[in-house]
Amino acid sequence: MADAETPVDLTNCDREPIHLLGAIQPVGFLIAVSTDWIVARTSANIATFLGFEPASMIGNLLADFVPPQLVHDLRNRVAYLNTPDTVERLFGCAFREGGEPFDIAIHFSGGQIVIEAEPGTHNNGDASGTVRSMMVRLDGQADMAGFYREGARQVRLLLGYDRVMVYKFATDGAGEVVAEACKPGIGSFKGLHYPASDIPRQARDLYKRNLLRVIRDVDARPVGIVPELDEHRRPLDLSLSVLRSVSPIHIEYLRNMGVGASLSISIIVDDELWGLFACHHYSPRSPTFERRSVSELFAQMFSMRLESRERRALVEYERRARDISDQLLGAVASDETLLNDPDWLADILTSTIPADGVGVWINGSYAFSGITPPTDDFRRIIRALNGMAAGKVFATDHIGSLVDRAAGFAKQASGLLAIPISRSPRDYVVLFRSEMRESVRWAGDPHKPVHYGPNGPRLTPRESFAEWQEQVEGRSKPFSLSELRVAETLRATLIEVVLRLADEAAAQRHQANARQELLIAELNHRVRNILGVIRGLIRQSQPDEDAVRDFVHVVDGRIHSLARAHNQITDDHWGPAPLQALIDAEAAAFAANKESAIISDGPPVLLNPQAYSTMALVVHELVTNSTKYGSLSGDGEVHIRWHRNEQNDLVLSWQESEGPPVTKPTRKGFGTTIVERSVPYDLGGSAEIRYDPAGVRAQFCIPARHVSERRNFKGPAVRLPHPKNPQMVPVKPDLLAGLSVMLVEDSLIIALDAEDILTRFGAEIATASTTEAAHDMLDGHQPDFAILDINLGDQTSFGIADRLTDMGVPFFFASGYGEQAKLPQEHRARTVVQKPYTTHNIARAVEDLLGL
Repeated sequence: MADAETPVDLTNCDREPIHLLGAIQPVGFLIAVSTDWIVARTSANIATFLGFEPASMIGNLLADFVPPQLVHDLRNRVAYLNTPDTVERLFGCAFREGGEPFDIAIHFSGGQIVIEAEPGTHNNGDASGTVRSMMVRLDGQADMAGFYREGARQVRLLLGYDRVMVYKFATDGAGEVVAEACKPGIGSFKGLHYPASDIPRQARDLYKRNLLRVIRDVDARPVGIVPELDEHRRPLDLSLSVLRSVSPIHIEYLRNMGVGASLSISIIVDDELWGLFACHHYSPRSPTFERRSVSELFAQMFSMRLESRERRALVEYERRARDISDQLLGAVASDETLLNDPDWLADILTSTIPADGVGVWINGSYAFSGITPPTDDFRRIIRALNGMAAGKVFATDHIGSLVDRAAGFAKQASGLLAIPISRSPRDYVVLFRSEMRESVRWAGDPHKPVHYGPNGPRLTPRESFAEWQEQVEGRSKPFSLSELRVAETLRATLIEVVLRLADEAAAQRHQANARQELLIAELNHRVRNILGVIRGLIRQSQPDEDAVRDFVHVVDGRIHSLARAHNQITDDHWGPAPLQALIDAEAAAFAANKESAIISDGPPVLLNPQAYSTMALVVHELVTNSTKYGSLSGDGEVHIRWHRNEQNDLVLSWQESEGPPVTKPTRKGFGTTIVERSVPYDLGGSAEIRYDPAGVRAQFCIPARHVSERRNFKGPAVRLPHPKNPQMVPVKPDLLAGLSVMLVEDSLIIALDAEDILTRFGAEIATASTTEAAHDMLDGHQPDFAILDINLGDQTSFGIADRLTDMGVPFFFASGYGEQAKLPQEHRARTVVQKPYTTHNIARAVEDLLGL
């Protein structure tokens, strides 16, 4: 892709990358002299430019061939060559009195002074003014994408190449085009990835020494050095030569791309090769030495600005991490039970270090949040971590390097960052990252074939440059060095928290009044939510004019189903309830004479309250539909089976048989909506129903987080002021006309009810049931207004509220807790609408918020 010369011999990759091509491009000439200015070697084309034969110059003084003033100027420049890899420049120099001007580069090579000259100009221009103007435009860019793009644009304006790219190296040597500027009609390379083998390590090392490389014409024939070897039988090292020819393999590479000329300028950050300005032209091109020098100076200034921007970003990132650390310490100091809440810990930690799941291991007990490995595999990971050095953060993007049989859960967790929070026994907070499965746009197959030639294995360039897709599997996104530093800070904070909690008395400090208040608030919340669900059921089950009796029967059945489920989950103080009990209750209520025809089979499992209520409605719809039209309407049977899959999710299947022939309904009613959408929407799982002629078949997948045997502890409720302005207001049909509203509500039925109300107000509605879905919506669209249900399963909408505040989007909260809703300090002044939703409470809140 860029100017990547491949060494002839790749078998010895550890030696200094000295390029032994022994030839230069035919646009200038080269003279190599000893320190006493004896001409030792020249390029074969010197006669073309100066009229001297190379053989006649060997062994003579340089002063015999060039004017004394030029020798004087060269001697002065040699005095500046006081560090390795330094190249000095002279512009507009004459090798003959009254002759054409030449631009000269001078450097040391193997104890000799190498003087290279190419046709130049007398007009040197204002290099400092040019670079200053370029930097002003560069500094005006607000973000990194604009910074890269403007850098490419300035280099193209200066040098005039058809295409200029900013090419960034990854840690493994692969590269990506992060910005480009090009003439119209030649396509775009932006976003393309290139394998590490395109620019081998030896070539990348050379880019750190020689910052600018130019190929003026890929079809030009190189000119040899005379003599080819010195008296010690050694070739001249041309690593720093500005005229040096390039490897034939790289010339073939460029020809395959249709490139006629190229130029690359190194971007060095923190003394490492960050990337390149890679320039392509589709015909021969030769920028002047002066222009190339200005572009090199600009690249050095670009590198310094880039380093400064990256440092500022890192400082800001670590500052935010310290704020999070202080927040963690302060929160646990006031409520020590938070350390046992994996969801709270996940929210805190992943706001600084992105991760897909968090596992907590304290004193042999464990808890999970998000996407994590299965329990047995988590135990194996903890045992492996215990075998490592104590007191250090450990990170890997490949868990398989830590434990065996990691491939079985690699899709859920491929990488981890373990933060030890004690020394003995070993306790951990472990952040997991899922497998990185992303389509990477490559410019060709990165697994290039190897050709064995006379000098050992050599890389053969691709014959075509069509995009090639590679799926990245088996590894997660690596944890960066800055993330590891932040993890160390969090480790120190967590250890301090653990030490504070060592006092058993502090660990049991729960006042009776706080428990009572929590119980009352929870009861009120659940009752109000149920009222909202019942109201939504009635609204969404509206009958045809001639079906009132059936309508009453359908609604009565759905309400009773919810009531039975509520009784079962409140038997254990709103705790998990058996799935088998749910099935038995529905069978007894709606298939009393057919209970023996409903055959269930599966291990004992418990569903948490949210999943239990959802599945009660789903099973109710399936049973009632089967008693009307399916196998339970005759002598058939229903088989209900469930099991845990590899991800520990619960998979439940429904299969009818020996009933009347089944046909797919021509009309999709509300019951079908419940069956198809409740589990995906309310629980984040999946649902599938098939109308097989032999009997209805359905399958549901309930995520493992809803299948539990323990309840999460929740902190005491906090009383908040009741929302003001409670009086009724008249409904305005055009209240939200033309406005887009984001509704965040985790109950499908309540969400449908709220959507109907907002539609009558003229709003355009987008609904999300989870915080993740809400953030995805905000990534692509900014709403005019938002309604946020506070409690979204085991999460809250406060993170969404923070983002809406930053975006300047007005919103209010909704909750079944009403005046006892728990709001953080920064949102306590917000309006809270008490569920169930009504046209009046929504209208009142909208008018107060928007000042209507």
